[in-house]
Amino acid sequence: MKRRKLLVTGSSGLIGSEVVAGFSRDGWQVHGVDNNMRADFFGPQGDTRWNMNRLRETWPDFQHHELDIRNRAGVIELLKTVAPDAIVHTAAQPSHDLAASRPFDDFDVNAVGTLNLLEAARLAVPEAPFAHMSTNKVYGDAPNEIPLVEHKTRWDYGAPEYADGIRETFRIDQSKHSLFGASKVAADVMVQEYGRYFGQPTCCLRGGCLTGPNHSGVELHGFLSFLIKCNLEGRKYRIFGYKGKQVRDNIHSADVVAFIRRFIEAPRKGEVYNIGGGRANSVSILEAFDLIASISGKPMQYEYVDQNRQGDHICYISNLDKMRAHYPGWDITKDLKTTFEEIHKSWTERQALGKG
Repeated sequence: MKRRKLLVTGSSGLIGSEVVAGFSRDGWQVHGVDNNMRADFFGPQGDTRWNMNRLRETWPDFQHHELDIRNRAGVIELLKTVAPDAIVHTAAQPSHDLAASRPFDDFDVNAVGTLNLLEAARLAVPEAPFAHMSTNKVYGDAPNEIPLVEHKTRWDYGAPEYADGIRETFRIDQSKHSLFGASKVAADVMVQEYGRYFGQPTCCLRGGCLTGPNHSGVELHGFLSFLIKCNLEGRKYRIFGYKGKQVRDNIHSADVVAFIRRFIEAPRKGEVYNIGGGRANSVSILEAFDLIASISGKPMQYEYVDQNRQGDHICYISNLDKMRAHYPGWDITKDLKTTFEEIHKSWTERQALGKG
């Protein structure tokens, strides 16, 4: 039987590498696209070459393509040559802080790069399911308008209709997104449009905090990974505003890949899903400090900056009802403590090998 082929952009990143491993394990022929732009964005601490090498060593059949998704002709040529049966687009400039200092790079990677891939797919493989990693930043700071209640260690929604989190129908305009959020809105809407206008099987996965053991977390991106690394090294973690009570829901990369697999097997056209850990996997910064300290045995060193990041969410929890309704075989399998333990173990092992 002919092996199915998968094209993964951002294949050396957190989600991309998990997709490579998961689908390789399932018997797919996986092609990865990555040019280590993360090292350019974040410096040596953001370098993902270690992850690319790990994938090559673990999966000898994996094929890596050193290509910048801003290279329109190169993207089109690759899609025509590989002719994948499915596409998972995870490549991005992921930091709203960095976007402000490099707006052209941010927009060209996030918006134009996504358009390049969509059009190449339309020309080469229009029937191939196209799963795009979007972000909850497409909602801008509008979630901050929800009435909040302050508790000892966290903020939480005070309006009962948001008890289970934010749904996909929440508005995305008339709010402050950061330039990163705006470029991701452009990509998100374009992915929907190729589904609705051209009839291609596409979906946008509006991620909360995507995390896992293979994340190269840095201060500007990778909340849990960077926090746990700081604890391990005894470094000071900087809290930016909101008393450290800001809340994020965290989803393990393995559960993200499991949903992508479900979508590819039964694709829909122009769909959007809020993909996060839900209320059960939500945590504030202060609560994260306590949890990692209980795992590592080391107290968290931190300092407080009384200035929140522009457009930052005070409390964000994803409502998972739509995902569970459309794909009833899917659910969260990795709880918060397990995720923390895996990230801590990974950083410990990487540092022992000189890769941390």
